[in-house]
Amino acid sequence: MTEFSGKTVIVTGAGKGIGRAAAMRFAAEGANILAADLDAGLLDETLGLIKKQGGKGIANQVDVTRWTEVQGMVDRALHEFGRVDVLVTSAGILGSNITVQDLSLEEWDRIHAVNLTGVFYCCKAVIPPMARQHAGAIVNMASIAGKEGNPMMAAYSSSKAGVIALTKALGKELAPLGLRVNCIAPSMIDTDMIKTVPDAQREMLKTRVPLGRFGRVEEVAALIRFLASSEASYLTAQCWDCSGGRAVY
Repeated sequence: MTEFSGKTVIVTGAGKGIGRAAAMRFAAEGANILAADLDAGLLDETLGLIKKQGGKGIANQVDVTRWTEVQGMVDRALHEFGRVDVLVTSAGILGSNITVQDLSLEEWDRIHAVNLTGVFYCCKAVIPPMARQHAGAIVNMASIAGKEGNPMMAAYSSSKAGVIALTKALGKELAPLGLRVNCIAPSMIDTDMIKTVPDAQREMLKTRVPLGRFGRVEEVAALIRFLASSEASYLTAQCWDCSGGRAVY
């Protein structure tokens, strides 16, 4: 058992990829998991894996672009478990590989609604219960694209840059309340999302990683776990790379 035994962890985007890996990591350490995702079928799979390893959790279908659904998700965690200790915002979409001149206004709005406004909604919803406890940790999922700006991915890159800035502002704002906020900027991680990137661009991106490979979801989950733990008690308002050496700033 660890310090997360009996704690409540909300993970959005828990249906697959980094979100699923994070949910399973916290569950393995005794946390109560609220696994949230838009896809109910994938959520059922995640919950099955959590229970298979002896963990405890509930599934909550949610559209993070809808404030009422996000607030309902947090209310459910409080009803089921009595508290919220950790929030991991892993829900996100990549969008089309397309030039700015060809990018539709609708897709621009959709990507920012999920990747940035959704993170804002989730953070806003957990602040009151965490503040009452004078304790809590938020780990947002940004991207190396938010630092460097990937060509043909302007909407995704700008949305993730927004997550980084939101994290830094919120970390400073909430520090007096005893809450910590950090984000992680992965490079290419071996998930279903990278399969949507054209082969040539995917191989080009791999060559920019000094370690010469894509990251694993378990490696990102380990960093999420660390940032949420008491070992990171002096760390807040920061963006942490998980990029195989691609970015060093």
